[in-house]
Amino acid sequence: MTATDSAIAMAKVAAQAAADKLAKDVLLVDVSDRLAITDIFVIVTGANERQVSAIVDEVEDKMRAAGVKPVRREGERDGRWVLLDFLDVVVHVQHSEERVFYALDRLWRDCPVIPWVDADAPEGELGAAAAPLPTRPEIDDDPGDFGDAGGNGDHDGVVRSGLLAE
Repeated sequence: MTATDSAIAMAKVAAQAAADKLAKDVLLVDVSDRLAITDIFVIVTGANERQVSAIVDEVEDKMRAAGVKPVRREGERDGRWVLLDFLDVVVHVQHSEERVFYALDRLWRDCPVIPWVDADAPEGELGAAAAPLPTRPEIDDDPGDFGDAGGNGDHDGVVRSGLLAE
């Protein structure tokens, strides 16, 4: 199952609203295969509590103008991570520190990313969601070796994260 066309359209409205308030690292993630409660997460970053609040207000205003009202709004009091639940789309507006700490991007990296282009960005510049999420590192799990037990430089048993010279 993939996200519905209406959910994708709503997510793009939310993403553009966030970008209009200078949100960073806008990411649209199709979680429909993993979660039954929603189709898409829109994850964005605000530099401080005031910007998080401005982004939340703009997203809510633009979504209401598109005919969609949030059924739930959580985290507004602290202004560090606000969640707007529009049923098919859940918008996470996070302070930059929360974005790094909770790492939703990493948690959902196995899910497809929905391409999105910031309409106000310079021509040819894609929204953050146009780039794929980092992939999981490959694991060489040869049970016969640990580390480089064979002495042949293949680093058996070591996570291949791109940090090891081949």
